[in-house]
Amino acid sequence: MVAQDWTGCAVMGSSVRGAAHVRAGVPNQDALRWLPESGVGLPVMVAVADGHGSAKCFRSDRGSMLAVLTATDVLAEFVAGQDEAPTLTAVKRLAEETLPQQMVRRWQAAVEADLEHDPVTEDEWARLAEREGAATVQRVAEKPLLVYGATLLAALVTREYLLFLQLGDGDILTVSNELEVQRPLPGDRRLFANETTSLSGKQAWRDFRVAFQALSGPPPALILLTTDGYPNSFRDDPGFLQVGADLVQLIRADGLDLVRANLDTWLSEASAAGSGDDITVALVWREDGGPTAAPPLRGAGEGPRTEAASESGGQDV
Repeated sequence: MVAQDWTGCAVMGSSVRGAAHVRAGVPNQDALRWLPESGVGLPVMVAVADGHGSAKCFRSDRGSMLAVLTATDVLAEFVAGQDEAPTLTAVKRLAEETLPQQMVRRWQAAVEADLEHDPVTEDEWARLAEREGAATVQRVAEKPLLVYGATLLAALVTREYLLFLQLGDGDILTVSNELEVQRPLPGDRRLFANETTSLSGKQAWRDFRVAFQALSGPPPALILLTTDGYPNSFRDDPGFLQVGADLVQLIRADGLDLVRANLDTWLSEASAAGSGDDITVALVWREDGGPTAAPPLRGAGEGPRTEAASESGGQDV
């Protein structure tokens, strides 16, 4: 493997409770984790997850947290074991053939361990029966993974390659030095309205989308992972894509510390003006992320522009 000439990465992120969840008294169903925990250096393993939050997924906040914990651990183990795959072609094949299965298997084992430690209570079953009826209680009792249902997005950043994995809705963007914004993963036509694939689904590993990118040129200046609450807060897709370029310009103009200090506020404002949903964003910034560019026409501390959209949520398919 040939290492690319870059100094390293800095990772930051935020997870905020959606405006609609605040009004309803519902906890944040999203989760976020990265390794190394310092957020500095390579390789970087980062994951975001979105618990479905529906009546039958009444522990999906736990499900999303277990998802990001297991995904980042699996990616760290994958990097540590790459002596067994000495070429990038071999790494790509190993990632595509093993990582989705390992992430689903580890998540399911973590859920089963949580259920053994803390079984579903009579009160939880009663609340589900009141909201959805006895038939739903029976269905969930037969498939308890549903209680923890969540989506998952993950990225692995090394000097030699980038690796992206996604199950369910949400979005991953890369932004080049020239502010070109791209999606490294193909879309999934099954994801429409409020429907999404899920870690709790049957043969969930088959629903993963995986992209492997060998780094033969400059790495992206920025990688953004987000749950669906953020893109759903924009009136249209071009408005959301512009966020990637705006963030690169903000960081170049004002530095990482300003973005880090204001990210919670920006995301809360986006939720309030848009989807009303929880929003979780992870940013992986290349420390030598391109030449200084003219900053966006905003005041100091003002974030990417958000155009209001209707409120939306998600449920598993």
